[in-house]
Amino acid sequence: MGSPIFQPLYQQIKALITQRLISGEWSPGAVIPSEMELAARFGVSQGTVRKAIDELAAENIMVRRQGKGTYVATHSEDAVKLRFLRLVAADGSKKLLDNKLLSCERSKASANIARMLDIRAGSAVIEIKRLLLFSSKPQILDCIILPTVSFKGVTAERIEAFNGSMYRMYETQLGIHMVRAEERLTAVGADAEIAAVLNLRPGTPLLSIERVSYTYGDKPMEWRLGLCLTDDHHYLNHLE
Repeated sequence: MGSPIFQPLYQQIKALITQRLISGEWSPGAVIPSEMELAARFGVSQGTVRKAIDELAAENIMVRRQGKGTYVATHSEDAVKLRFLRLVAADGSKKLLDNKLLSCERSKASANIARMLDIRAGSAVIEIKRLLLFSSKPQILDCIILPTVSFKGVTAERIEAFNGSMYRMYETQLGIHMVRAEERLTAVGADAEIAAVLNLRPGTPLLSIERVSYTYGDKPMEWRLGLCLTDDHHYLNHLE
């Protein structure tokens, strides 16, 4: 039998705070107790709590506000609600973002999707297709797959009634908060179906962005494929 893996104390406190988030004790946008209060609750020093919260802030799970305290990050704030959308206009202009729902259907997870969402192959899923428009110009074909067990309330009617960021809808209406995402980028040519949706010629170059988004506890919750027209837009990522 191998020896147990050592985990620094601040990592243990980070895990305990994450468990409180998973249980819903502190909802997105809420202020959490002070470092002094958390130190007393967990029986550790304030420095240990501070180090745990520093990591959570670096991972965009918490947000520190000078003189106001530490808050649970939320997709409802203007500064972060489009945090996972990296396509920006080449000239730097801010363009009006709109979306159009194309379909919302029940299906079964393929082996590949099941592996990425950590569910069984054949599990019930919801498949959503949306068209994202920048200043009325079709720019992104968005294909989303969600495990039905966690997203039972998602319907075409609900998506159209909300008419906004899917991540914000997950958070405010379903209590599911996405905290990080992994992306894979490739170059593809538009097939006939995609070309028709984006009003392009077949074979037009597109940027394919495959993304898996995770909630607290590093649990995968959404698979998404964005097929993006980049004639006057580019993918921007800030590396820190």
